Amino acid sequence: MGAHALTTDHAPVAAFNERLFECLPRADQRRWAHAYVQSLLTTPGKKSVRRLAAAVSSSPAASQSLHQFVNASPWDWMPVRAELTRWAEQRMTPRACVIGPAVLRKRGEHSCGVHRRFLASTGRSVTCQVGIGMFLSSYDRAVPVDWRLLLPGSWVKDQERRARTRIPAEVGPRSVEQHALDLLDTLAGTSRTVALPVVADLESVGGTNTTSLINGLAQRGRDFLVAIPDRLQVAVGRRLRLQPTHREDGPGLVLAARNLFEFDAGTLTRMETVAPWDGRGRHTTVMSGFVRLPRPGQNYERTDRTYRLFAVRPEAGRRPVQLWLTSLTHTRMESVLALTRTLTQADESVRTMADDFGLLDFEGRSYTGWHHHMTLVSAAYAYDRFDRRPTGDGERRLLAA
Repeated sequence: MGAHALTTDHAPVAAFNERLFECLPRADQRRWAHAYVQSLLTTPGKKSVRRLAAAVSSSPAASQSLHQFVNASPWDWMPVRAELTRWAEQRMTPRACVIGPAVLRKRGEHSCGVHRRFLASTGRSVTCQVGIGMFLSSYDRAVPVDWRLLLPGSWVKDQERRARTRIPAEVGPRSVEQHALDLLDTLAGTSRTVALPVVADLESVGGTNTTSLINGLAQRGRDFLVAIPDRLQVAVGRRLRLQPTHREDGPGLVLAARNLFEFDAGTLTRMETVAPWDGRGRHTTVMSGFVRLPRPGQNYERTDRTYRLFAVRPEAGRRPVQLWLTSLTHTRMESVLALTRTLTQADESVRTMADDFGLLDFEGRSYTGWHHHMTLVSAAYAYDRFDRRPTGDGERRLLAA
């Protein structure tokens, strides 16, 4: 990458970029990071590398240099994400740390981690990459601060693919749930705020071992609200021992979570009308019950933790479309329901990054390139949500050859 001079006169984004990218070891890396974020903020339409480069430089070599910076330059994205986390915490009052997916549709089969996946939300299979993201979320906005790339077994085991896309040797098979817990551990080591409740919905991208996620959260002492599959097995009752199994230490009545609301259990469930958390909108009817998660063992023991299983009451004749499990058993239901809004905000941030910040437009294929691109797009999105001001022609950052 050749030498380029970067002017920063009258650029409000300059201080943001300088803070986030101060950790990059080389001056040229910092310049191109500034340029990439600035061009994501100012380039209309598709955010191809060629168009992004044209927005910040008149040099014919800028496109190649920018592509090199994102796809191959050996800079560590984790310190940048750590600083983005601390920057976001200073500008918002996060109510939850949200773990959710980003499905990045791709053409071809050469981008790192790309595979065919069935999406329940659309009822179709698509060719895509799947990112698992960590978002700091309030009730009205969410900021992505960290990402993991889901690598199917076909990628993890294929040495030719690994070499071609430069997947590090230490990157091995990780489930969706393991990625989620990795994200949480990283945030715990980075955040300067008190531990927030964790809100997660990973079913849409193949999260099949919800119990492992819940147990992992419990082991870390974290409160949580997790979307669960209908089939998750639960033991019913806070202290009740109904219909015990043949074993003396049996867990009581064990059934699929969906059946709790179809079973005429009397004291096992309750129905309540919940006012909206902000005092506006309709009241919500919620069905809930206290459950435990059975854990098969030598004596078919059950865990000691009691959780609340709930669902918003559906319209007549319909089953609940989503079940939730939460450790917040002593929290008012309106506050628990409000936390579900943070997941909606995270989903909205992914849509906005796709529509306005080039989330789906990266043309590189490497593992490193994916993480660099996700970091830079997240930074541009965060700046736009908090600190962006009207930008005139005189405030464009230019790279001059």
